[in-house]
Amino acid sequence: MSDFPMRMRQIHLDFHTSEAITGIGAKFDPGEFADTLERARVNSITCFARGHHGWIYYDSQTHPERIHPHLERNLLVEQIEACHARDIRVPVYTTVQWDHLTATQNPDWLCINEDGGYLGNGMYEAGFYRRIALNSPYMNFLKAHVADIFACLPAVDGFFFDIVDAVDDSSIWTTRAMQEAGLDPSDPAARLEYGGVVLDNFRSEMTAYVRQFSADCTVFYNRGHVGPHSRRNASAFTHWELESLPSGHWGYIHFPLAQRYARTLGLPCLGHTGKFHTAWGDFHSFKNQAALEYECFRMMAMGAGPFVGDQLPPDGRIEAHVYDLIGKVYRGVEAKEDWCIDARSVSDIAVMTPEEFAPVNDRGMQLSICGVHSMLQEAGHQFDIIDSEADFDDYLVVILPDDIPANAVLNDKLNAYLAGGGALIASFESGMDLDKLAFALDALPVTLAGEGPRDRSGELARGKLYERADYCEYIVPTGKIGRGLPPTEHAMYIRGLDVNAAADADVLAEITPAVFDRTYEHFCSHRQSPSSGATAGAAIVRRGNVIYFSSPLFTQYYHNAPQWCRTLFLNALDMLLPQPLVQHGGPSTLEVMLNEQPARNRLVLHLLHYIPIRRSQQIDVIEDVIPLYDVPISICTDNAIQSVKLAPDGDSVDYRVSNGRLEFTVPRVLGHQMIELSYRE
Repeated sequence: MSDFPMRMRQIHLDFHTSEAITGIGAKFDPGEFADTLERARVNSITCFARGHHGWIYYDSQTHPERIHPHLERNLLVEQIEACHARDIRVPVYTTVQWDHLTATQNPDWLCINEDGGYLGNGMYEAGFYRRIALNSPYMNFLKAHVADIFACLPAVDGFFFDIVDAVDDSSIWTTRAMQEAGLDPSDPAARLEYGGVVLDNFRSEMTAYVRQFSADCTVFYNRGHVGPHSRRNASAFTHWELESLPSGHWGYIHFPLAQRYARTLGLPCLGHTGKFHTAWGDFHSFKNQAALEYECFRMMAMGAGPFVGDQLPPDGRIEAHVYDLIGKVYRGVEAKEDWCIDARSVSDIAVMTPEEFAPVNDRGMQLSICGVHSMLQEAGHQFDIIDSEADFDDYLVVILPDDIPANAVLNDKLNAYLAGGGALIASFESGMDLDKLAFALDALPVTLAGEGPRDRSGELARGKLYERADYCEYIVPTGKIGRGLPPTEHAMYIRGLDVNAAADADVLAEITPAVFDRTYEHFCSHRQSPSSGATAGAAIVRRGNVIYFSSPLFTQYYHNAPQWCRTLFLNALDMLLPQPLVQHGGPSTLEVMLNEQPARNRLVLHLLHYIPIRRSQQIDVIEDVIPLYDVPISICTDNAIQSVKLAPDGDSVDYRVSNGRLEFTVPRVLGHQMIELSYRE
């Protein structure tokens, strides 16, 4: 819909309700429902046509036998009518690959693992998680269900198709199709890759079918993640919804990883968290207000509209206390959204994601991308996450973290980028060929000296984490690369590559090996062996605008966060990017995002200071908001700045321009503070 990007206060109202529960919708009151949403400043709510139990929640004409047996009213229709009367959008939810009723009635449509069992939960386990094959006759049912929705509802603002993913399937539907295509269904990798083809075909076909009924309703297919494999089928979507409940299995790092990539694809984005203390299905629970604020304000700062998940009780009565919580946060969102609508991120650094080279059902949480993300965020740098199809020329520095394979196409693209003045940082096996036998990037100033040691199992020790750092080596940093570090041994707990520096390159630091690797034949103390004091090859090498680290620096940082790893990397980045977009004088817990609203001639700087704490075994908790005072900010901008103001309050902030940088001090950051930087056209 034309106003879709404007809707920044959305709710996803789960309603997966068992047939063993009676009185479904018995206490639903349309006026109370809409009043509660309006008071909480909600302007869009996704409501259910059909949930994972398989039951329908409206008066279906095509599938009356699937209406929940205890549904007491035409619930979805009443929800839509009540909301539309208040100008609240109501996209429609329907499930796809999880449907307990269908799985029970049509087991021949289910996905099968290579051992002949069903994918998902067992027959006698609680749950509706058996997967249905998207290339089975189930597709005919889904199309009839979609047509029924259009026929029975007063309006359809959009569709949220849930649980739509690539599957490693050995059902008859997939094995036959693969054999007809000349593919080997006994090969797990081939099955999963074919699952990606099935997924793409389904989404394209279903969107085309929806368009027969509506030219402008929104369409989204949810798989719990948006990443490089979404790019190839982006035309089937109107927008991205990034399901990422930090208190669920996603954690607090997943959303920014996914959003920094998704926002580069040109579609509007929604962040998707939940009001739950834990995750979906956590009835009658509440997230701490500070946590929900952080999650929603961070979405806005990163260019996404906030979307909060809730679950309607079976009786259909919306929970007022939940919307008291959401309303406290959404009133803050409403006050700030004018500075976030139609905003785009401003970034000078791009990080290539290894997810591009992972299986099609990967969720993009590779250790190296997590590590580099943490380093850059803690330093306040402005960066996007990209794949090899992105335009490198949009960035001043490109980073290949630890495990980005290279081919001739990427080689040529990077050579052209560097020839145009770009800069590159690569680490460990990035830039090697797919077999990891040699470097494939001309730009890297190193060659492989040898494969390195193997452990007792015969596997290469490089890149592997050992509990006691059995194959640890050391770096002694000096000069610019060692700024802020003492000139002594610093442990690289994970073994790196053995490399030789090119003759025309500068070795910024060398590897210092341990006296010996830790084995049953020779070991020392509780963990890794001490330094030998000698040198044995290059550790950090520079040639022109390219710097290479032989260690898996970013994977190491994700495992146990050695500060010296971050310092070495940031020093290298400073050598290639002496004038970063943003610098600040706050702590590493301060998150900084710079956006631009070109139509309004202004930049908007977001400062966030909420600190997740691991207070339990399972989840990180945010409860306290710790203010910061007098935070110095420096921004590199070519724009002629006319004013600097706090937003939304409008208070002016003194500033000065020095050596091409805008400098000012933010008096206080209490959770989230925006700063408006207006400039002349």
